[in-house]
Amino acid sequence: MILSDGDAVVEVEPERGGLVTRFDVGPRRVLFIDEATLRDPTKNVRGGVPVLFPTPGKLADDTWSYGGHTGRLKQHGFARNLPWRVIDAGRTTAMLALDSSDATRAGFPWDFALEMTLMLVGTTLRLDHRVTNTGAAAMPFGFGFHPYFFVPDADKAHVRVETAARRGFDNVTKEIVQVAQPIDLTRDEVDLHLLDHGMTAAALETPAGEVCLRGSAEYTHWVVWTVTGRDFVCLEPWTCPGNALNTGERLLVLAPAESRALSLEISV
Repeated sequence: MILSDGDAVVEVEPERGGLVTRFDVGPRRVLFIDEATLRDPTKNVRGGVPVLFPTPGKLADDTWSYGGHTGRLKQHGFARNLPWRVIDAGRTTAMLALDSSDATRAGFPWDFALEMTLMLVGTTLRLDHRVTNTGAAAMPFGFGFHPYFFVPDADKAHVRVETAARRGFDNVTKEIVQVAQPIDLTRDEVDLHLLDHGMTAAALETPAGEVCLRGSAEYTHWVVWTVTGRDFVCLEPWTCPGNALNTGERLLVLAPAESRALSLEISV
């Protein structure tokens, strides 16, 4: 599925988790995609803009306990690995949907309906997403996106993450650290959770130009991730920290029949 507006082009793979796999503006490549993982249904796709639901991040031992329920979920939840239905598709917009099923209930025993509308306006990609609790009990969840922005490995020393954060959790060393600017993206692995970013927007300044992200009010947790030798830097907006289905920190909770609308804009 392809969306286009002017010289901007977005490609979406509904069958691979509703994944945005391509965002180009003229000759500029905005997203990184590992084609080998995209074409192998047994692998998590590395690249594009994966959807993280019902939990962004990793749960302790891949297990959770909430409200008398327990279960197991792999890192970042299941939405990125399941086929989404196409509800509508046009030149600049598309709507996809994912509903609860026996497969989702095996690890997350709540019924839900998830809709995502993608809209390309000029050089801005907007992702509107609505989560509805279709069950009979209150439903907790977290949401996030994991955009892989194309940055040649040789350019990482010249990339800056626009953040006011001064403290972060280094998920590699498992320590609270001071955030020094510019963040050193040339280390073997950077997995930095910004603890006091204080905004629902962030930006990535690269030699090719700036990419700006602006989330709705729920997006209070931001993660920077990259590994050496790979041509990407991830700047990830989440609604809650990892393991929130155990800690309860910043979880969103929907009453039966209640919906929550969230949004994210990626502007080049």
